[in-house]
This record gives sequence, C-alpha cells and structure tokens, in this order.
Amino acid sequence: MISDDDPLSSGERQTFSWRVRLVLTMVLIMVLVTIWMSYVLLTQRSVEDIRNQSEVRLINYISSLTTELSRNSIIPGFLSTDPALITSLRTRDYRTTSQRLLERLDNVGSASAMLLDVDGRVVAATDRSQLQTFFRTEAFFLNALRSNDTIFTAERNEQGSFLFTHSLRVSQGGNVLGVIVVEADLARFARNWAQVSDAVMVTDSSGIIILATESRWRGQTVEEVLSQTESTSAIGQKLSEWTAWAAPSADAYLQGEAMMRTQERIPFQGWQIISFTSYDEVRERVNSTIAMQIMFFAILLAMIFYSVSRKSATLARVFQRETAALRRLNDRLQREIAERQRVEKNLETAEQTIAQSSKLAALGEMSTAVSHELNQPLAAMKTYLAGARLLLNRKRPDEALSSFQRIDDLIDRMGAITRQLKSYAHKGGDAFEPVDTRDAVSSALAMMEPQLKTRSVTITKTFPRDPAMIMADRLRLEQVIINLLRNALDATKTEADPLIDILLTVGDQVVLSVRDNGTGIDDLDSLFEPFYTTKLPGDGVGLGLAISSGIINDLGGRLTARNAATQGAVFEIQLPKLKEEIAAE
Repeated sequence: MISDDDPLSSGERQTFSWRVRLVLTMVLIMVLVTIWMSYVLLTQRSVEDIRNQSEVRLINYISSLTTELSRNSIIPGFLSTDPALITSLRTRDYRTTSQRLLERLDNVGSASAMLLDVDGRVVAATDRSQLQTFFRTEAFFLNALRSNDTIFTAERNEQGSFLFTHSLRVSQGGNVLGVIVVEADLARFARNWAQVSDAVMVTDSSGIIILATESRWRGQTVEEVLSQTESTSAIGQKLSEWTAWAAPSADAYLQGEAMMRTQERIPFQGWQIISFTSYDEVRERVNSTIAMQIMFFAILLAMIFYSVSRKSATLARVFQRETAALRRLNDRLQREIAERQRVEKNLETAEQTIAQSSKLAALGEMSTAVSHELNQPLAAMKTYLAGARLLLNRKRPDEALSSFQRIDDLIDRMGAITRQLKSYAHKGGDAFEPVDTRDAVSSALAMMEPQLKTRSVTITKTFPRDPAMIMADRLRLEQVIINLLRNALDATKTEADPLIDILLTVGDQVVLSVRDNGTGIDDLDSLFEPFYTTKLPGDGVGLGLAISSGIINDLGGRLTARNAATQGAVFEIQLPKLKEEIAAE
C-alpha cells in the first residue's frame, strides 16, 4: 500500500504523471501537425487529379462530337448519288421516296434526313410530319445550292436550341434537282453530360454557346453566363454547397460559386468545349482522408491508454469470446456443408427426371411439327380440288388435269416434308446441292399462290441480275421462305394497304429480307422459341419460326428478326455464298 506520507512514493507518482502528460501533449501536437500537412498536400493533389480527370473527360467528349459530325458529313454524299432519289426528283414522283430514304438511313444509322426539291419543299423525310414544309429561306438550303461541297450549318430554332445539319445539293447533268439535308443529333451529348457533376459548354467560333448541360445557357456567351448570380437550377444548388476554404485556386465563379475551369479546342470550325467543375469532390476526398487519419490517431490513443491501464484480463476475455464465436461459426459451416451435400443429391435426382421429361417433350414437339408443316400443302390441295371440281362441272377436263397435276406435286412435297422431318434430328446433309436463291423464292411464291389470291396484298420483289447461288437443301429452304411469307400475311391482316417487300442481295453472303407493314413484334427474345405464338388459338402452334431457325442453322446461316424503323417487322436470312470453284464442279 502506498501512503501519502511517504515522500518518495509521492514524488514517483508525480514524476509518472508528468511524463504521461508530456507524452500525451507531444502526441497531440504530432496529430495536429500531421492533419494540417495532410490537408494541404491532399488538397493540392486532389485538385490536380480532378483537373486531369476533367481534361480526359473533355477529350472523350471531343472525340464523340467529332466522330458524330464526321459520320453525318458523309451521309449527304452517300444519299445524293442514290438513283431512286435522283429519279424521284427528276420525275417529281415522291410516293415511295420517304420509304427509300428510310431504307438507306437504316444502313448508316443517321438521326433524321430530308429531301428538298429546288423550291425548298420537303418531298421526303424520315419525320413524315415535315413533308410539304418549305425551307427556301433557311441557310442550310441556300448555302447548299451555292456550293458543290457538303455544307454544315448550326442554326438556332424558335425553341432556343440549335439545329445542326449537313446539306448537299443533288444534281444530274449539271442541273440542280434538290438538296439532301441530314440532321446531326448533338443535343443528346449535352443530355449525357448533364448526368455528371460538371457544367459543360460548347461554343462556336464567335464565342456563342451552342451546346450546354443547362439549356438556358444556349445562345449566350461564356462571359454572360459567368456574370449571372442567380442559382435556381439543380447544378446551381449543388455548387452553392461549397465553401470558400475548399477552393484555394478558383479559375472562375459560376452562379457565385468557385469553380475549376477546363478548356479544350475542338478541331471543327473553331469550336471550343469548356467545363466548370465544382470542388465538391476535393472536399469529399480530403474530408474522408482526414477522417480516416483522425480515426487512426483515436485508435492509437486508445491503445496507449489501454497499455497504461494494463487491462490484460479484458484482452483475454476478448480472445475467449472470439474463440467461442469461431467455434460456433465452424459448427454452422459444418451444418451448411452437410445441407449442401444433401441438396446436390436432390439436384442430381431432379436432373435425371428433367432429362426424361425432355425426351417426352421432344417427341410431342416432333408430332406437332409434322402436323404444322403439312397444313400448308393440305390447304393448297383443298383449293386445287375445289377448282378441279368446278372445271369438271363446266366440261373443261384439260384445265382440271392441270389442277390434278399440282395436287400430285403437293403429295410429293408432303412426302418430302415427312422424310426431312424424320431426318431432321440426324442433321443430315445428303440433300445439299447448288441452289439459286431466286428460284427458291419464286417457287415459294408459287406455293403461296392460293393464299395470295384470297388477299389484296402488294408484293414487291428486288432480285439481283446474276444468280444468288448457295449450297442448300432446296426443299427445306423453300419451307423457311413459305413460313416467313405466311407470317407476313398474318401480320398484315388488319392493315388497309398490306405490303410485303422481298429483297435479295449478294455480297460476301446471300441475304434475303422479308419486310411487312404489320404491327411488328412485341417480344423479340422469345420469337424463335418453340410454341411461342401471338396468333389466336387454332391459327398456329408457334413452331414455324423455331423450325425455320433450326433449318437455317443447319444450312450454315442465320435467321434474325427486328422491328422496322417505321412500321412492321423485318426477317433476314443470311447464308454463305457458294464459292465459284465449287459451283464450277
């Protein structure tokens, strides 16, 4: 026991207390100095990092803008040489000009385009609401008429936004026929920029803001925007949260708040892009690091006090609790392992059951497929029999024999269908031979003749002059084409003017497209799955496209579907082109 009357014990106790105070004071001074130096260095480094990030972001924005402008600048030249567009301007027949314009733009992915005649009247447009509108006084029309090159124009419309266009006159034999105008959708870039914290502006050569994350800035100069002090927008509210101490090197003040300004030149007509970045991220980085340092020093002081108090018993109890927790965790893991093993055994049994069910489902699917594929020839036979009966009643046996001959051909086709469905699972290729795709399409249209006669459908065919040769099973290829034509007929039942376009092109591949003006496809993902159908009960079982996709895959090609840009659906068959040396053999 230490007594206060003992001077030695009292002096030792005072010495110990003095040393503890000295150590704590030195630690506190070291903490404050470290925190201050960390704040200064971290602020400088964070400002530099954020400035570099802003510069990189601007370079990416410049790349996106120049790429979009370059891509759109070549489209007028591409469209101005289109024979169909030139012919429509020369003959003043614009009935199919808009459709032709849409088809050409589908290949290049342009935003929108217009075709103007020499009077400035819109005769074709991707936006049909602009048809018959006059632009004879617009700069993009007048400048294009005066130049042989593609003209870029940036004009501000009545809504305050800018319209960016590339225009080129269309001429033939020295006569000006009209002007092609292609719009570049640069406003979507500004909408994307608005999703980040930066305020971004693009100015033209005269310093006028033509693109900005804030729409109300368009049409002003940068100086005018910086002179405004009102802060009503969302970005202004974010900027107002920043205090002066976190902006040691402000480049500008936007809406009264300190900002970091970054500026780059766009290699296009003297444009510049400017971004104003707030110092919020600097504050977040510095505060998070300082908080971590304070937490570290707090833990360090707690450890010092812990060592002084010599609470080893508490540490032992902590170890004991952790050991008990680890033991409980180990027991729980053992139970989970046993449960997982039991689930794996149950899963193996379920997989065996599913495999057996799949076999039964495949058998049912095959029987349904046979019925589905025979419906078309049977329907045609019924039509020919009715016609033959009528011809015999009218004492015209020679014409009736022609119907009987077609029925005999259909019977042979039904037999071939059953044989190819029987061999479908074996993926056999014994029936492959050189096939001219043009002949296969014509044969399929002849098979569809009975159904086509009952409907008033406009069918347009576009075939190449030279043969479109492929290596395929002609019967199975015709089966796919008939399925696509039948689906197109069903899709246009509710249309007042049903239209089916058949386009056959030859390049590196042979591509056959079947397009209709029906209601389109709601679920593209499930379209080729077996038994998926949008028809009423009794009209179809949903196997036609599934079987067709399998046939095209066997032929080494691909069957795809998409919705057209305006109306209807487009089915496209891509097949390998037959090599010339193989065709020669």
